[in-house]
Amino acid sequence: MQVKIINFPETKIAALEHHGPEHLTYNTSKKFIEWRQAYGYKPSEGNTYGIHYSDPASTLPEDYRLDICVSVGAEIAENPQGVVNKIIPEGRCAVIGHHGSRDYIPAADYLYREWLPESGEELRDYPFFFHYINVGPDVKDNDMLTDIYLPIK
Repeated sequence: MQVKIINFPETKIAALEHHGPEHLTYNTSKKFIEWRQAYGYKPSEGNTYGIHYSDPASTLPEDYRLDICVSVGAEIAENPQGVVNKIIPEGRCAVIGHHGSRDYIPAADYLYREWLPESGEELRDYPFFFHYINVGPDVKDNDMLTDIYLPIK
């Protein structure tokens, strides 16, 4: 697997926070899509991210956290869906690509469990985040493209 080190730029995002069991993230995604449609953020506009604060395999269901986000050029207004303004901070990241379903992304495990210990790099105080390169109702599982970012010092 090919890992690159990049300098990720500070990125303004509109984020919907998910707290609770991972299997309920679908409901959060639907609410986020509702917000995007209501405010005119098409799937082709902005970069769509998932910020993973916890690993569902090692976290109690009620403690699982994820932000579903899209990059924006300006602050967003208060809204009934609960989407808020946040920032992905600037900094070094190890990045690896994944092609296929997002149900399980083995590249994320490789990056954290194999590459990181062997690399000599140290984690930065920011969670894993995924850039969902292609999103929308017409994207088939086997065509999905995802970049996985591991923030490092």
